[in-house]
Amino acid sequence: MPDDVWERFVQDSERDIRISQAPKEPSARARMVTERLRQQDARGELPPAWRADPVGQGANGRRARRRRVWTVIGIPLALAVAVVAMKPSLLPGDPFGTDSAAVMGSGSGPAVSPLPAETAPETAAPGSAPGSPTLDEPFAGSPAARYADGAAGIVLPEAKAVGAFSKEQVAGALEQSRTLLVGANVDRGTLLGDTPETVLGEVLDPKQPEFVDDLRSWLRKPGRGHDPLRFFSRFDQDEVRLVGDVVKTRGRTTFEGGKDGALDIHVDYTFVYALAPADPDSGEVARTIVRRVIDLRLLDPAKYEATPGRLAVIRYDDDIANSACGVYDGFLHPRLASGGPTGAPPSGPAVDPYDRSRDIGDDDGGAGDGDSGEGSCGSVSRT
Repeated sequence: MPDDVWERFVQDSERDIRISQAPKEPSARARMVTERLRQQDARGELPPAWRADPVGQGANGRRARRRRVWTVIGIPLALAVAVVAMKPSLLPGDPFGTDSAAVMGSGSGPAVSPLPAETAPETAAPGSAPGSPTLDEPFAGSPAARYADGAAGIVLPEAKAVGAFSKEQVAGALEQSRTLLVGANVDRGTLLGDTPETVLGEVLDPKQPEFVDDLRSWLRKPGRGHDPLRFFSRFDQDEVRLVGDVVKTRGRTTFEGGKDGALDIHVDYTFVYALAPADPDSGEVARTIVRRVIDLRLLDPAKYEATPGRLAVIRYDDDIANSACGVYDGFLHPRLASGGPTGAPPSGPAVDPYDRSRDIGDDDGGAGDGDSGEGSCGSVSRT
């Protein structure tokens, strides 16, 4: 309780107690009634039970004491109720859900409500968001402030038997698709330049001709025609640092039966990264947005040369916003006001990287400044 409120409570309590204990001058009527009863008692006109005073002055004294007790108890109780009414979040556990900090996570930015999971294709770009990014609230001013955190944003559909695979096998394949997305786009080691061994060694099928070997080769020696950013999100620690521990994630996973009893899984997710210059004294914050659309397939080992439980990659498209164009060193390079690799200048009409209703593909040049494919270097309306 604040000091000024407590001091006011103590003063009010002391005043009420003094008032309740102060002697009071009886009224004229009370004096007259008392004198009449005294005379009746002297003449022996009152019964003995009256002299025992079961409900007379003794009862009055008890009532007075009870009033004093309730004064001491009631005033702080009423005060506590008033304080809780003004700020319900003071109650342990915040039973009324009024603590906006719990919605935001940390920092002092405006409260926002999280978006429900994406269960169907979005039909329009999200609206504008208030605020500007800071080190404490790096996603302020972005629709990503309402996205889920990391793996929590990858919500899998309920599994069911498909083709040659049981419900349990389908559930295992869906979990593998989530492991791939997290390992390639959320895992902190991958983001800081480590080799994503979980993806390469535990999820992707090594029997898929050349693909896993190609990815390893791209990571070792990136270049224009073999850029690991086509599949992995990575940043140069000498240039930038990650702000906080959160990657904002939004998207959906679907599946269906494929050719010859196969299971086809389609994933479409947007990942938003908050970055700051590597200089620890810099307060500048930038965001890079990466959207990935990938088609995965679980083949029936009875019909194909395939590893049970491992996924083959059928198609993969990427859309990168706010990263330098024409730089093929295997890292994303956010455009910072303080400088850094800039590459080719963006061109063409600006598009919204948060618009998940828009299709992406290799032939559209990408939605953003990234140029991991062979398309043109596009411009964006916001980051």
